[in-house]
Amino acid sequence: MTGVIHGYRVRVDAPWWREAVTYQIYPRSFADADGDGTGDLAGITSRVDYLADLGVDAIWLSPFYPSPQHDYGYDVSDPRGVDPLFGTVSDAEELLETAHEAGLKVIIDLIPNHTSSAHPWFVEALRASPGSPERERYIFRDGRGRDGEEPPTNWQSVFGQPAWTRVDDGQWYLHMFDREEPDLNWRHPEVAEEFRSVLRFWLDRGVDGFRVDVAHGLVKALRDQEVPEGTAPNSDPAVMYDIGVEDDPMWNHPEVHDVYRDWHEVVSAYPGDRMLVAEAWTKGPSDLRGYLRTDEFEQAFNFRWLQSHWSAQEFNEAILSTLKALSPSRAWPTWVLSNHDAVRHRTRYGDGAQALARARAATLTMLALPGAAYLYQGEELGLPHVQLPPEHQRDPWAEGGNGRDGCRVPLPWSGDAPPFGFGPGDEQPWLPQPTQWADLTVAAQTGQEGSTLEFYRAALAARRRYARGDSEMWFLDAPADVISFRRGRLVVVLNCGSTPTPLPDGELVMCSGEKLGSDLPPDTAAWLLADG
Repeated sequence: MTGVIHGYRVRVDAPWWREAVTYQIYPRSFADADGDGTGDLAGITSRVDYLADLGVDAIWLSPFYPSPQHDYGYDVSDPRGVDPLFGTVSDAEELLETAHEAGLKVIIDLIPNHTSSAHPWFVEALRASPGSPERERYIFRDGRGRDGEEPPTNWQSVFGQPAWTRVDDGQWYLHMFDREEPDLNWRHPEVAEEFRSVLRFWLDRGVDGFRVDVAHGLVKALRDQEVPEGTAPNSDPAVMYDIGVEDDPMWNHPEVHDVYRDWHEVVSAYPGDRMLVAEAWTKGPSDLRGYLRTDEFEQAFNFRWLQSHWSAQEFNEAILSTLKALSPSRAWPTWVLSNHDAVRHRTRYGDGAQALARARAATLTMLALPGAAYLYQGEELGLPHVQLPPEHQRDPWAEGGNGRDGCRVPLPWSGDAPPFGFGPGDEQPWLPQPTQWADLTVAAQTGQEGSTLEFYRAALAARRRYARGDSEMWFLDAPADVISFRRGRLVVVLNCGSTPTPLPDGELVMCSGEKLGSDLPPDTAAWLLADG
């Protein structure tokens, strides 16, 4: 396939986020300063130099707010505070200052779809009567059927249970996730004003942006979900469209865009190119573009790359569909391979050395694509997804198996045995680390030629030099199991096949593995500089 598919022109004064590489931190699993087995803000601050040396441009912090931790921080009881588990607001301010001094921007999670059931508003709502102002902040409804004993709609939560829970007086409240996470009513003016205030609270403290959780879900059309005959209702947007459930009254309602236009006014009033990035699950990249109007989000996560299997055809389709969908807009794409909700991409691609080789090759290819990239803590160490025994599983979304805990196991920093320098103590952290991680620690990989950590450092440095800025992109002719594209002088080749493929002429500047003379082995990617 040949021909220009998109040209990206970067202004001299382009905002920082347009081509940034952002490193996601899951605070309870990054670094523990006080020795209680759980990561904290002071631990992150102590490792800022590591992040700056890695070569990323920004960090994104998953929730650290006060919370009962039923959903490990996504059930927020106070969006203006810091849970004592992680420190204090002063610790957050110190982290912001330290990161900025190191040249790093800071994005934090914002959770607007729901609160914790321990939030003062919901406590008041349960004490109040049906139809009261306190209940209007949430989505309470009378049930259907005899004596209202059936839920108001047939919806299932993303966690797989019914999306409605009945309270003592007979009404039902909506929770698209865990029952401890009641959904807010975004048609209520108090809710809108509350989140304007929350945005300003953190912007005043220097936050550079917000990753908006469940951005596609704030406004609902309260009716039954229509499903094909013989198919059960399903509300998980990561799978529902694939199983034939196209009707989504709980997601992507047109009124959500009114919320984000309002937020854009708040955020854009602050200096320094503050930004909003949406976690918005849509039916495809063309629908995602609706969140990227000039007066809404600056970025939206594109999950097509993460959802692709190890396949040149699937990677090709992810790239093409994304770039073609976004090209009519001002938006630049985002790319991501792993996060706190997904099986780590090293494990998704297979087992052992081959899986690690594929993970590195996919990362190197991703870093050459136009736009922004997001990394997840630990992928720079080549960490696999961990299969935890049942007694150590904590995730409420366990789905009868491992849930998301396997990608949240705390990082190994140094030493030969758990906790691998995660904290000052000698005990296993909140999720146990595999004892065989000694060769994967930061200390073991630093300065080690061929290590995944040094590969990431080199790849990020090469990206800054060769894969940013003003260039057109086009695909080059290649075998069916190989991807090859060019941006300016940079030529990228990814071999997803089972046999070596010839490399084009050019100076080799980066390779995810070892090349074989003039050939690129399977499960390997390379960057070359073409002449002229």
